[in-house]
Amino acid sequence: MNSPPGASPPASSAPPPASSVPDSSVPDSATPADIPGSGTPSPRTQPGIQRPTTPGTHAPSGASSDEGHGLAWVEHFDKVVDGVFEAHFRGRPAADLVMYAASALGDHSAIWLALAALQGLRSGQGWRPLLRAGALLGAESALVNGLVKLAFRRRRPEATQPRPLPLRTPLTSSFPSGHASAAFFSAALLRDDRWGPLYYLLAATVASSRAHVRIHHPSDVVAGAALGAALGEIARAAFPLLKPDC
Repeated sequence: MNSPPGASPPASSAPPPASSVPDSSVPDSATPADIPGSGTPSPRTQPGIQRPTTPGTHAPSGASSDEGHGLAWVEHFDKVVDGVFEAHFRGRPAADLVMYAASALGDHSAIWLALAALQGLRSGQGWRPLLRAGALLGAESALVNGLVKLAFRRRRPEATQPRPLPLRTPLTSSFPSGHASAAFFSAALLRDDRWGPLYYLLAATVASSRAHVRIHHPSDVVAGAALGAALGEIARAAFPLLKPDC
């Protein structure tokens, strides 16, 4: 039957045929969870499911745990040594006087430069020991108080009570101790005369004073002393303060 003029054709009730061309936007290996609009969350995004790690890599939590164990050992060492100072040395007038004086004398390596000048006078070599000691200590300070401290940036101990004597407090990192490094560095440079053992005794006093006055943690002092002693041996072999024939 023909439709009246101006009337639209009747709509067909049959569904359109399925396309025989696959949708290129969905990969063949995709699961229903990967198809947009499927309503099923992907296992890679579900809470509690983690993607496998590449063999040979470590999870961040494991690295943090190892680092925490190492720091715990250092903190335990600091706590034990600090307890010894607290129980046997701090608060005793004689010990405080010696330690605060030694710490102050170590500022800017003043005591070591004075001893180098004295060594030049005793040996008859004039200004040579002082000039060499000044140049070498300047290089050592630039390395330890500059590059090494910048790599760590450790906080200094907090004073739990007012200090019995005035003392300069540096603003640089606590690790390692610059006083301890300079002390053992200088002892290595100066030890070529008969007073060698006394230089190391003085170096140990200056270094330990930094833990006594709570400017450094004990581990800072140990690390600084070891670093300074090693650098001192290198400097002494390359640039001795005294001429070899003296």
